Amino acid sequence: MPADLTVTVHTRDLFFRSRLEAVVRAGGGVPARPGTDAPMAVVELVDQAAVETCASLVARGCRVLAFGPHVEAERLRAARAAGAEAVTNSQVEAHLGRMLADA
Repeated sequence: MPADLTVTVHTRDLFFRSRLEAVVRAGGGVPARPGTDAPMAVVELVDQAAVETCASLVARGCRVLAFGPHVEAERLRAARAAGAEAVTNSQVEAHLGRMLADA
């Protein structure tokens, strides 16, 4: 049985959203909006609430890829501590592609 490759995309930036959704589709996945029960999620680390979103999704068994600017090292570390995979903005597309290939 093929893996469910539905991926929720949590980002306020429409440009990033469209780029990430294109990566999801190219990897054979289906992009979904936040609130959808999906096995994978991508979360933009815009504030502490985003880190809490990561923790909540991980607690539900979701594989989470968090991303943010390299200057927000503390927020990236907090997302990792919450159980997410966390990368900088410049790495998110490649890392998401690898996650989908591994699923």
